Amino acid sequence: MAFFIYSKGDKSMQRILKWMNVIGILAVLSILMPMPQADAKTIKVGAAINMTGPASTWGQYHARGQQDYFRYVNEVKGGVAGNPIEMILVDTGYKVPEAVAAVRKFAVQDQVDMIATWGAGEGLAAKPIVQKYRIPTINYSTSWEILEPPIGYMYLPFGSYRMDCYAVIDYIRTIHKGKEAPRIGLLTYNNAYGRSIHQPTRDYAARQKVQIVAIEEFPPKTVDLTTELLRLRQKGAEYIFMQMLPATIITTFKSADRIGYAPQFFGTWTSTDPDFFKLGKGLIRDRLNMQFPGGLPTDNTQGIKLMKELWKRYKTVDKFDAAYWEGVVIGMIMERAFIRAQGTYKQVNRETINKAMESFRNENFGGLVPDITYNEKDHGASFKARMIRVREDGSFIPLTNFYTPGKEKIKLLK
Repeated sequence: MAFFIYSKGDKSMQRILKWMNVIGILAVLSILMPMPQADAKTIKVGAAINMTGPASTWGQYHARGQQDYFRYVNEVKGGVAGNPIEMILVDTGYKVPEAVAAVRKFAVQDQVDMIATWGAGEGLAAKPIVQKYRIPTINYSTSWEILEPPIGYMYLPFGSYRMDCYAVIDYIRTIHKGKEAPRIGLLTYNNAYGRSIHQPTRDYAARQKVQIVAIEEFPPKTVDLTTELLRLRQKGAEYIFMQMLPATIITTFKSADRIGYAPQFFGTWTSTDPDFFKLGKGLIRDRLNMQFPGGLPTDNTQGIKLMKELWKRYKTVDKFDAAYWEGVVIGMIMERAFIRAQGTYKQVNRETINKAMESFRNENFGGLVPDITYNEKDHGASFKARMIRVREDGSFIPLTNFYTPGKEKIKLLK
């Protein structure tokens, strides 16, 4: 930038050149001063979750865990590179049509960048819409059928129910005493969620020389399971593997006590919620074991420390809860994808998020969940399991190390 020299005798020229010098100085300052940042983009997440239907306690704490984590990201971390996360929550009432309508609204009207779907049936029904609009979506239910081809844009947060089936059978084989093969009965809902353990359990049991002596299924609204349990006892089931929500497990315990039936009970990671321990007082009696692929307070990992920070900051829960845990985990996975999309592609949208997700390689989440890997052919996250004991006081006791079912030997801790 040039500055002008003028003659003292020409006053008009002096004024003109004076103003030109001022303009020049302002131009220099405008170049040197930082330009204001463009408006931050709000990253929109749609969440179609059961808040009022059967098992709504699970859905409520899923939603709260995810909301609390996004709030933490916005308030403590300043969002994702300055971009705040907004979560648009829709109650599905545990109804497939409501979930489908919510996902369509997210895709077309809300123009969300990512979606969380909830139940097995809801995720399966929403899958065509997700793939049509190419929106990366994590399903809360880990039903393995969701990742049947084509898998595009559908993700699980950790190992599927197929992993639960393998893990439970491996554990039963490890603890079983006697020369006869273990005799296992399945007790499940008659919907997509309940039936998700049927095929994998039968297939894996056949390979492991374990007997599946009976499969009893029933509608979710059933309030007495005496008949189903009598049939299982008649078939000689020593172990009952359940795929049902927490309130129905309490019904199972009541019915088992009514007929004096005392098999060992096993469940998947969906077996407890906050109401479970209130409803189950005097009934749980430390007789429930379940597969749980996550961090527990006894682990004292960085992930657990983060959970405790969320409890303290937002007071949604005051101790470990599996439903709240999964909400936080899904929030963390989404945030990691947003960070990766921003860092690699300089923008956060549906396509860059999906590319970011498929670039995950042994992503560490502080021990809150097993390390996660996604790629174009596998959206299953992980295949690491462990067995835990659910105690009536609401605590969870590890029974094994983390292991890969079918490949690694179990180490019993208790």
